[in-house]
Order: sequence, then structure tokens, then C-alpha cells
Amino acid sequence: MPPARHLLIPMAAADLPGCTQALQSLRLPRLERLLARLSLHGADTGRETDYEPPHERALARALGLPAPATPWAAWQTRSVGEPCAWVSPCHWQIGADHVVLLPPEHLGLSAEDGRALVDILGPWLAQDGMTLSYHEPTRWLVQDPLFAELQCAPLQRVVGRDVRPWLPRGPQSTRLQRLHSELQMLLYTHPWSEARAARGLPAVNALWFHGAGVLARLPEARPEPQMPMALLQAAQRQDWAAWAAAWQRLDASEVATLAQELAGGAAVELTLCGERSSLHFSNAHRSLGNKITSIFRRKRLSDLREQL
Repeated sequence: MPPARHLLIPMAAADLPGCTQALQSLRLPRLERLLARLSLHGADTGRETDYEPPHERALARALGLPAPATPWAAWQTRSVGEPCAWVSPCHWQIGADHVVLLPPEHLGLSAEDGRALVDILGPWLAQDGMTLSYHEPTRWLVQDPLFAELQCAPLQRVVGRDVRPWLPRGPQSTRLQRLHSELQMLLYTHPWSEARAARGLPAVNALWFHGAGVLARLPEARPEPQMPMALLQAAQRQDWAAWAAAWQRLDASEVATLAQELAGGAAVELTLCGERSSLHFSNAHRSLGNKITSIFRRKRLSDLREQL
């Protein structure tokens, strides 16, 4: 039997005033019909303060990776036994009582910019025993034993928020803080930064470390769930009208496709994630009682909001 098709939806709902208001008029008929034909097969309950958001924990479990504290950098680069992390250049907007991380894409870094910055920072980090390598303009790989036990919050958790509650934690986190402060000073006066300022571009005044850890072995290959990001992106902007519109598009596309496959007898899975928790639904081992109950009980997204 082919593996179940899995649709994993980040920020399906949130216990926030804007989301609550958007849900009052949101109609998702295909999702309601799909939920009526699926059974709840698991819940992952967490808190808003957890470093790993529910959708990352759900994705890690689906891929056979440890969660929480998933070593995403090691898995995505297939690095076994090598403590590492992703590091992203970013801009911290500093106010009187907050330090907000702006989305890295707002920096407008090209591949050439990213490589130039790695060439600047790589030798500096090498003096402290770290190895830095370029992967994408706003995502580089850094390797060092300290990342084996470093707890890092993903960028998605921090963008648009005060960074201070989300700074890395671990036995050697003070070492990382020292390096970060030194690198900020290096970039502040560097000709590369002055050239950006002359072009009216935002300063790269910080780095964000994420996906840290070490992978003892690669897990057996598994199908990766489909994970649309439009809801999460709209929620990060606090644009609940865009969030509702994204849900309607999702209901007419990916959700409709999953419902069609279910109707055709395929095995399907659906995971709905919020800021704290997630709910996992499937049609596996669905009893006759579940099927009968679903005829009389409709499940609406608004009814599930408080559980996410």
C-alpha cells in the first residue's frame, strides 16, 4: 500500500483576537467535510513560549527526526556526527524597550552579497574554531561542538518579535553571545556595511542561529508532508484578512485534493497546527462508530481553535 498523503498546515488557527474575528465569517466547506471523515489520532500540546513551533515538531515526527530540539541543519545537509547550525544574517530594529528581528528577506541580499559576507565573517569565526560555509544568501552553515547542546528558536518563531526571550540557550550560550557582539562591532565599521548604507539598504547588524544540533544517524527516508506556508506568513504580519483569504485558497486546492484522494479510498493524514499545539487526523483504523458519529457531527475550524 502506498504511504498516506499527509497535509500539514502551520498556523491553521490561533487564540488571538484578530484570528477569532476572522474565523467568525470564514467558511471552509471542504475542510469541514474532510474533518467529518477523519478521526483524531493524536495531539501535541505545547505553549506559546516553546522554542519549536508545533508545525516543526509535527514535521520532525513525520520524518523520523527527534523533536523537540530537531537538528534541522544537520538533517538538511546530511551531516552525521557533526554538530552544526544554520545562521542567518538579519537586522535587529532596536527600540527603547524592545529589539525586533525583521524578516531576513527585507535585507535584499543577493548571492554575491551573501558570499561576500561569508568571506568577511568566516575568517573571524575561524579564529574561535568555527567553520562557516555559504548555502543561500540568508542561510549559511556553521559547525562547532557548541551546537550539540544549543537550544535555538527558529526564525519563524522570532520574526517581528522581541528577540530577547528567544535567544539561544545552552552550556556555551555565553560564548555565542560574545562572538555575536564582536561580529556586530566588526560589521558596524566594515566597508561592506558602509557600501550598503550608501545604497540606502538596511544594515546587517545581527545573526540568528537556528536548527542547531547533532545527528547520530540519518533516519530511514520517509515521504515529506505537504506544508503550505501562506497562513503562517500572513499571521506573522498580523494580516488576518490575508490569512482568511489564504485559508479559502487552501480549502479549494490542497484540502480539496486530499478530500478527493480520501473519497477514492486512499490513506490520508491531516495535521492542523497553531501557536501552541497541533491535532493529527487520519482515516487509519477508523471504526464504524466514528463513521456513524461523523454523519451527525460537523467539525468546524472555529471549534478546534482553542486546542491549537
